[in-house]
Amino acid sequence: MDDFKETLETLKQTDSTKIFFTDLHGRIMSLPVNPENIESICNTGIGFDGSSIAGFASVEKSDRLLKPVKESFREVNFTDEKVGFFIGDVYNEAGKRALADPRAILENILTKAETEFGYKFIVGPEHEFFLLKGDTFDENSHTDRGGYFQASPHDKGEVVRNRIITVLKECGIIFEKSHHEVTPSQHEINLECTDPLNGADRTVLFNYVTQKVATEFGYYAAFMPKPFNGYNRNAFHIHISMQDLDGNNVFYDETAEKNIGKIARQFIAGILKYARETSIIMASTFNSYKAYVLEREAPVVRNWGFSNRSSMVRIPHSLSPQSTRLELRSPDPCGNPYLQIAVLIAMGLAGIKQGLDCGPPISGSAYRKNWRMKVWDKRFLPKCMYEALVEAERSKFLKETLGERIYENYMALKVNDWEDHRTHVTPREHSKYLSR
Repeated sequence: MDDFKETLETLKQTDSTKIFFTDLHGRIMSLPVNPENIESICNTGIGFDGSSIAGFASVEKSDRLLKPVKESFREVNFTDEKVGFFIGDVYNEAGKRALADPRAILENILTKAETEFGYKFIVGPEHEFFLLKGDTFDENSHTDRGGYFQASPHDKGEVVRNRIITVLKECGIIFEKSHHEVTPSQHEINLECTDPLNGADRTVLFNYVTQKVATEFGYYAAFMPKPFNGYNRNAFHIHISMQDLDGNNVFYDETAEKNIGKIARQFIAGILKYARETSIIMASTFNSYKAYVLEREAPVVRNWGFSNRSSMVRIPHSLSPQSTRLELRSPDPCGNPYLQIAVLIAMGLAGIKQGLDCGPPISGSAYRKNWRMKVWDKRFLPKCMYEALVEAERSKFLKETLGERIYENYMALKVNDWEDHRTHVTPREHSKYLSR
């Protein structure tokens, strides 16, 4: 019996079959389908209205097709239902891959990396989230007052994390570590490293499972970057290593300082060069930029360092040549994981192609340096969404990386987000200015 015949047999035992994908914002979309038709759907696709999905299509040319990726199938066992899970690729009405499909962007970048540069990648995203009492955000929403690595009974979410881990394990995904994070009600689960496309697909599954499991316990799982003032944010740190086609880690150089060689430094240099103009991908909401503050473990300066959590690009301590990697600390989980990983790889490859130099690593905390702050300062990451949009609007690199269709659609979505935020009057403004 081949693998897909086994899949068909498994689907007979599930309660529902769903095809998952993301809009350009990164929000999870799903389409329940009749499992009896899954073979034909895999071959020809199933239609949907692309104009109703953010960034996909205009209303006058809205027909799109969703095709399940056969090898992405997982049987996901929740307390109240069994779900047949597929990741979907999006096609246009002519049967060609849709230009606005973010998964296709990552696929194209990976193909370019292998065919033009001879490199493959391994990624390990860190998944951070809040467990709250509901979908409102105030001090009464906290489910615990635990801190970093605190144990039960202070860590009220351990039982939830364990359930998430169990659900993922049952569908073939193994975790590396799990713990309470710095902020009350905040949690982190790290999964074993994998290839970039599976890493992005797996992020979709992880977010879906986390939100579903949280509801089983009467909680609400939030991936919002910064729901609380004065606390650390949710991040989506991405660990990445690069291999040649023989499987050798090319970031490692036994003769270089701390074994980080020339290729790795060029890769880092590309990230640093294009960090500002790609910030709208890594930090994609106006709330994201409220997290870029001193002393809260979010990067504020375009820099790199060894084992330094105040740096934007961090080189973690490695136990072996194969585990030598870098960590990008600027992304957050409200972005689109396909675009975030694709752009990260594209930035690094550009640094290699251009032979860039990343300069010396920082020493000490970037937060404690006596910076002479300016309103517009290119040493820093953008301090607000408007600044990030200006940089993205000027960026030839971002347009070439995403392709004109996604670039234009994505920018239109984000400009609308910013304008809505810019013109919205808040209670804070009432308290500050109403009596003047």
